[in-house]
Amino acid sequence: MRLKLALIAGVLLAIGTTPPAHAADTTPPTRPSGVTSCPPPGMQGGLVGICWQPSSDYGGSVAGYDVYQLTATGFVKAASPTSSPTVITGLVRGRAYSFYLVARDLSGNVSGPSPFITLVATTGLAPTPTPTPTLSGDTEPPSRPQNLRDQCVFDFPGTAFCWDRSTDNVAVTGYDVYREAAAGGWIKVGSTGALNTFFVETGMVTGQSYTYTVVAKDAAGNVSAPATPASILARPGLPTPTPTPTPTPSPTPTAGDCEVSYNDVAWNTGMSAWLSIKNTGTSPIAGWRLEFDFPDAGQRYTTGHSATFSQSGAHLTAVNLPWNAQIGAGSTVSLGFNGTHTGQNPKPTAFTVNGLRCTIKA
Repeated sequence: MRLKLALIAGVLLAIGTTPPAHAADTTPPTRPSGVTSCPPPGMQGGLVGICWQPSSDYGGSVAGYDVYQLTATGFVKAASPTSSPTVITGLVRGRAYSFYLVARDLSGNVSGPSPFITLVATTGLAPTPTPTPTLSGDTEPPSRPQNLRDQCVFDFPGTAFCWDRSTDNVAVTGYDVYREAAAGGWIKVGSTGALNTFFVETGMVTGQSYTYTVVAKDAAGNVSAPATPASILARPGLPTPTPTPTPTPSPTPTAGDCEVSYNDVAWNTGMSAWLSIKNTGTSPIAGWRLEFDFPDAGQRYTTGHSATFSQSGAHLTAVNLPWNAQIGAGSTVSLGFNGTHTGQNPKPTAFTVNGLRCTIKA
């Protein structure tokens, strides 16, 4: 009898015991890689075949993949295969289409996007004797935007970048800008006109980098292949200059482990300058103070970015901000400012960082 009661008590204890909780899987799969063209033989009609290397997942198996196709209105989901390869049909033979993939796991985590792939729709590996119909209207897409780059637009808070203008057989009508989303994939964040080959996105976290691509479009709805993605650093924009005058540095400062570049452009009575400070030493620079003198009395600083600027007479001082205070050995920081002049705009001839004389990059 005692044995039977003990068995019953054990069963009841087992039923009432709550199993231990497991941490939720929040790790996304790896990005799909090795994306390539692999059209299946024998199929007819406009199609593309896409193959890729499978993703891996920390929490278990990859549940599947989503394939996104670039259209005139943005990226749209074209297929959701469970593995490689996949075939996208219903396309126009002879036209180029751009795609990317993301992987999904069983917990709903989504990987970062694969590299873009641009493919021409074909009939597979077995050609058909039927002549290809001639397409009517403008079907030629603009050329891919090139040279997507940072540090070309100043004085704007957030991310700001430029690219080289695309060409088209008729005319480029504008550009769509996409940013890689934290949850995977690309989202459209804005558009520009045909003559505006730069873009600014505000509300970004200062000091954090974001990845962008750009697509050119024409009036017929043709879209280019996406530009090679670029990482863009979010900057604080216009700082508030301090009115405190800074003492003039010693006329014969000691040489330091630093190199300064100074480039500028002038117009009428205005100017813009962009500078860089390179640490040529073997130890990091923890906090920096750049100082130099304008050669002409009519040169005046007005606004700047990526540093706190102040001017006393002809002497200009730029002090680091919290997010760019350290310059690692061999590393470089960039800054710049706008100003005015009275007809002459010569470049400064000497620079110091933290009171030490720097070499000037030619």
